Amino acid sequence: MSVYENLQPIDLNEIETYELASRPSKVTTRDFASPVAEDDSLADFLGKLPNILAVQSLRAVAEQIRRARDLGKPIIWGIGGHVVKTGVSPLIIDLMKRGYVTAIASNGSVLVHDAEIALVGFTSEDVDATLGKGDFGAAKETGELLNSAAKAGHRDLLGLGEAMGREVTALGPPNAELSLICQAYAHKIPFTAHLTIGADIGHFHASCDGAALGATSHTDFRLFCSIVKEMNGGGVYLNYGSAVVMPEIFLKAVTVVRNLGHELQDLTTANFDFVQRYRPMTNVVHRPVANGAGRGYSITGHHELMLPLLAAQIICGH
Repeated sequence: MSVYENLQPIDLNEIETYELASRPSKVTTRDFASPVAEDDSLADFLGKLPNILAVQSLRAVAEQIRRARDLGKPIIWGIGGHVVKTGVSPLIIDLMKRGYVTAIASNGSVLVHDAEIALVGFTSEDVDATLGKGDFGAAKETGELLNSAAKAGHRDLLGLGEAMGREVTALGPPNAELSLICQAYAHKIPFTAHLTIGADIGHFHASCDGAALGATSHTDFRLFCSIVKEMNGGGVYLNYGSAVVMPEIFLKAVTVVRNLGHELQDLTTANFDFVQRYRPMTNVVHRPVANGAGRGYSITGHHELMLPLLAAQIICGH
């Protein structure tokens, strides 16, 4: 005897059903992956991916990037330092040369890691090993280079990204062909740098000039707003590996452009990272394209895997 005196199991005999064949379904065998053959081309491989979820998003983003190039609209890559540290800079440089990167916007850590790659071919110190001794971020050449560029840029009324491009290029670094800063400068691709003062290693070196950092970074913000203004009618913004700074910068640029009365419609935005976080999802994927202003995508995965896949999809997947 049940202790629930007034509770009886519901009677399911009158449940209404329908024929399976009549039901619309999200997944069919037409969408399934095909096995890879040893002699497959890269295009064959891409065509054999399952046409489901993230693959659909990847294909859609690549299509919009190709469309933006055809329309002459900005294709802006907003990046964080891990993009450099995962070794994918050569792929972005190749896309730059093909017309699929028309501007790069970075946080401060990109300047650190990219400059070190250009100068000495290595970067990314062991923070755990150096922090206890107070040595973290104390590399002399890196700090002096970052601060020298900011001072010279301030003097010449340049943005920090262009000032860094000029400064690093003038040194004739042995790895300039692998440097986003150098290659953007050489190809006259706008490179803007957006600092959080105190967050980067150069900011605690004696050579640091806060006024120069602020002025050059603010110039870059204004330049970035001008680039975002041109996105109307098919532009693309990709947020790659920046969880806070670049999503905030992009959102503010969008509001500046709209506040000044410029139309900003038919946008494509996408966030690529190995963890989807609040600010990129809100400030990149959702808010700028809300109310029919465009389309936003989020694709989860490690940069060293997803960026080569995206590059391949752009070049070979159509």
